[in-house]
Amino acid sequence: MTGIDDVARAAGVSTATVSRALRGLSGVSAATRDRVLQTADSLGYEPSSSAAHLASGRTMAMGVLLPLIERWYFASALEGVDRALRAAGYDLIVFSLGGTGTNRERVFHRSMLRKRIDALLVMCMQLTPDELAALQTLEYPNVIVGGHADGLRSVSVDDTAAATDAVEYLISLGHTRIAHLQGGGAYGIDFDVPRRREQAFRDTMARHGLPVRPEWQAMGDFRFAGGKAAAGRLLDAPGERPTAIFASADEMAFGALQAAHERGLRVPEDLSVVGIDDHEFAEPMGLTTIRQRPDEQGAYAAELLLAELQGKARLDVPRIQPHELVVRASTGPPPSSPMGS
Repeated sequence: MTGIDDVARAAGVSTATVSRALRGLSGVSAATRDRVLQTADSLGYEPSSSAAHLASGRTMAMGVLLPLIERWYFASALEGVDRALRAAGYDLIVFSLGGTGTNRERVFHRSMLRKRIDALLVMCMQLTPDELAALQTLEYPNVIVGGHADGLRSVSVDDTAAATDAVEYLISLGHTRIAHLQGGGAYGIDFDVPRRREQAFRDTMARHGLPVRPEWQAMGDFRFAGGKAAAGRLLDAPGERPTAIFASADEMAFGALQAAHERGLRVPEDLSVVGIDDHEFAEPMGLTTIRQRPDEQGAYAAELLLAELQGKARLDVPRIQPHELVVRASTGPPPSSPMGS
């Protein structure tokens, strides 16, 4: 196979000159460039893919910045991103903060993001003003996936509508004593998804004239253990018990199901539970939930950025990603409802 050294010897120039000539860079005379191109053509030399990348100024890699890797949403979204990038011949570079946020300085302020990628996706995390400013000054396209940040585009479901649909469904079954397992504080990083879902819960309850009881609001961390502990606290609170729990994420809903089981409560006869996500375990656990598709969100975001890298117009307002109510065995009428008799 003909290499760049062969072209350099045949043309009587250095390999550096061949490289510059083939890449169309300055510092090579027109006559030398023509000689190099003719020699390369006559020898059947084809530049390597890495040389082609250098010629285009592209790394052929896209970065994904996320709080940590091992959670279901992030892993699913990464799968979608990777699927889209592989189809386009792009590599995936993951920048993980490792869950604690202590890695943020290295990621944002030591050029880690600036020199190795052509575009960036940021997943589900609130950005500090300095970090937001750093992203806004990047010369390549970027987008938030699964959350929102001021001044940046986002690809996500309508979290307000998703939470509203979950609570409306419980109310349609006859529930008026509804508790809420709120997400937040996970990974040591705050972001706006739990706030939007909490506000939707409160607004929906208010529209129906239903009280939001402080003792029925419990903070989880988007994990099974946190959801179980939070559900246990509200189920053990003195006084009247809720007949339904809206959990801001399926993993917390799984914890609520376990907490109910340990207290001898039947689901859904004594307690209904609904979540958001349609986690891979939601169907086998019979959880009613609001389905979203992180893999499709990741793929769509990656394809959006790839299109811009190919010269297509920037899409300033990406389309809202779909969600749908999936009814399973964890929900039913409240114990006192005639429907349940």
